[in-house]
Amino acid sequence: MNRRQMLSSSTAAAAATLATLGSSPQALAQSPAPALGKGSVILFQGDSITDAGRNRNEEGKANSNAMLGQGYPFHLAGQLLADHGPLGLSIYNRGISGNKVPDLDARWQKDCLDLKPALVSILIGVNDIWHKLNGRYKGTPETYRDGFAALLEKTRKALPDVRLVICEPFVLRCGAVNDKWFPEFDQRRAFAAQVAKQAGATWVPFQEAFDAALKTGTEPAYWAADGVHPTLAGHALMAKTWRTAVGL
Repeated sequence: MNRRQMLSSSTAAAAATLATLGSSPQALAQSPAPALGKGSVILFQGDSITDAGRNRNEEGKANSNAMLGQGYPFHLAGQLLADHGPLGLSIYNRGISGNKVPDLDARWQKDCLDLKPALVSILIGVNDIWHKLNGRYKGTPETYRDGFAALLEKTRKALPDVRLVICEPFVLRCGAVNDKWFPEFDQRRAFAAQVAKQAGATWVPFQEAFDAALKTGTEPAYWAADGVHPTLAGHALMAKTWRTAVGL
């Protein structure tokens, strides 16, 4: 099998995986979502999309405006704190710009397990392909899948009652995103869905949400000027999609 045949086969497999999993935001949830308890910790993890300019010096302060950054975690934290005031939630953002799956794994004890979150939301994957295209990383889609699966297994073992929320990696075709990203990006997206299903996680369909938004007549750059990093509107759409999928 030559490279073109392999890519074609991988693309077909990715499409089949996504079709099998379905388009419903809750399609990958394997069990009823546990209710948050008093004092529950909610953690957002990922790369620059999650980081969104957060202040590292404030990262130990739950619910701090500066610690939460300027992206979808900030939008969500405000809404969740307003809607669930009596619970006294502690919400953290530990996203770091440039991170890939191996980077998350290297800091997972300190930046996830030690916080003992009741819910951890993870968005990771765009740098795993972007850095590869830039010649700064050699990881394959399979490297992404296997590393992600191992990270979630580690989390389940350390925190048996944690609710896992896996966010769909997404890109929009503008700015830095061109045909070179495909079909490999779609393969990685399918692997993220596969890993989420295996881990019994809730799936947040970000790519689906952006694709639907584009059909209303807006341009890709309206949602993410460089095709990767969301605008204010993009982060707001992500927050809306997350709440619908997660049900909080």
